Amino acid sequence: MTPAFRIRDESGIYIGPAADLLSGLLPEGKRVVALCDATTEKLCRPLLEPYERVLIGTGESIKTLQTVETVYRRFIELGVDRRTFVLAVGGGIVTDVAGFAAATYMRGLEFGFVSTTLLGQVDASVGGKNGVNIDGYKNMVGTFAQPRFVICDPALLRTLPDREFRAGLAEAVKSAVIADADLFARLERSSLAELRADTDLLSDAVSASIRVKADIVERDERESGERRKLNLGHTLAHAIEKCSSQMNHGEAVAVGMAMIADVAVGEGVLSAADRDRIVALLCRLGFDLVPPVPVAQLLAEVGKDKKREDDMLRIVLPVGIGDCEVRPMSIEEFKSKVK
Repeated sequence: MTPAFRIRDESGIYIGPAADLLSGLLPEGKRVVALCDATTEKLCRPLLEPYERVLIGTGESIKTLQTVETVYRRFIELGVDRRTFVLAVGGGIVTDVAGFAAATYMRGLEFGFVSTTLLGQVDASVGGKNGVNIDGYKNMVGTFAQPRFVICDPALLRTLPDREFRAGLAEAVKSAVIADADLFARLERSSLAELRADTDLLSDAVSASIRVKADIVERDERESGERRKLNLGHTLAHAIEKCSSQMNHGEAVAVGMAMIADVAVGEGVLSAADRDRIVALLCRLGFDLVPPVPVAQLLAEVGKDKKREDDMLRIVLPVGIGDCEVRPMSIEEFKSKVK
């Protein structure tokens, strides 16, 4: 079975019906334990039926070391050993927790993902980053460990509420801004309703977004250079998520992208016309680009970003539609440029 994309020789990414793909991707002779949340267990019951299950809660608040500890205890209860394969079925929170737990239990188990949300398919499940939050700070503890496979089935996205579907589109827009002008133009021509209704159109957007991320991760798996580009808008987005529960991750990324586009215009590296295209697309998809808390409150959190190096940040600036650069800035310099 040939993957649509591959990251090194470790991780194959497949786009298509999960029920058809899964049986051919699970390793022969290994016991499989599935990790999911209650919502996924209900919606994907036929897919999960053959496997013993580990259930976790829902929402960003459960993405913690405490949840990982409950997963470890359930693994012990089930007699999970080094020949057990962990199958995560769910959105980004499920795959983050499962990947982290599998990568650290007994010093590492094999694992794979069936990604059931748009945010998961275009970003969270791809690339080998697995982690949890501490005191609201995003992904402060984690690992680099590649899943054996990731299955992205666009049909699984039909049950997503509009808000969750839109959240995934923010990461697709991010991918387009940093490295795919053609994807950006296709998204400009598409409405939220069209993307929801047209499976081929949606599959194209998912595939193009994954291509951007897979190509970058292939060259820089551990974020020592080019992978930083994938953080466009995220320094401010993570501050938004820390300061307020009003926005989900995708909504916060949309605000962060709009704000950093303004910074790029101020730095003279992005034209006002391209900034306006980014903002217009995000608005057309239904994002509210007004930060939920005062900017000064966001900037107070920026210095605690996990990607900080001493007093320096690596800020991703769009320099055109489909191109960006990573620029080192002191924390104070960055704060002075954000309006």
